[in-house]
Amino acid sequence: MLVENLLKLALLGSTWVMYLLLILSVFSIGAIAERWWFFRRGSRGVDELRDRLAQLVARRDVAGARALLSSSPSTEARVLAPALDMLAGGPGALADAIDSELGRRRKELERGMNFLGTVGSNAPFIGLFGTVIGVIEAFAHLGAGQNDAAMANVMAGIAEALVATGVGLFVAIPAVVGFNWFQKKISSVEDNLGSISKQLSAVLQTHPARMSDEPRSPSVAAA
Repeated sequence: MLVENLLKLALLGSTWVMYLLLILSVFSIGAIAERWWFFRRGSRGVDELRDRLAQLVARRDVAGARALLSSSPSTEARVLAPALDMLAGGPGALADAIDSELGRRRKELERGMNFLGTVGSNAPFIGLFGTVIGVIEAFAHLGAGQNDAAMANVMAGIAEALVATGVGLFVAIPAVVGFNWFQKKISSVEDNLGSISKQLSAVLQTHPARMSDEPRSPSVAAA
């Protein structure tokens, strides 16, 4: 009974598998386009941001540092902005604040990555499944007729079934390439934040004076 039910499922053909792969391809391309735009927009001016931020922190200009971060479109700036409140706590507090904010924004960085990884690793198997179904259907037609026309239909059915494997690979390859490239971009963001954190920590150790949003008045400084 179970075998008969599975055979009936196979005789439905592999067309539905092709439609499934087409849907996965559309969503995969959409995820790749969204992630590409996110990282392209968020990777501008990071080196300049690092140098200017270090200069502002060295001058204890917290207000200027906040303005700089708010004007930057980079992902690093969005992570550093909340951590700026911990400057007065010293290098350790700043590093912890950056790590905490990076962890909080990790979902934003990795959005769509699980989907791309799943499509990249499973689309070939879905295509192979469609091929198997198509071959089963072709041999079922062969059993229904033994003439030359039936054999020709079987060969055509097998050729059509093999297309499902090719489509599965066609869907998987861009997803895998996009997944690996975006993983590299995420690692680059993490490396940049680590570098900025160490640079700011070095600046704070070199300039240990108290950070403040407003410059001190001459009378207070003289006192």
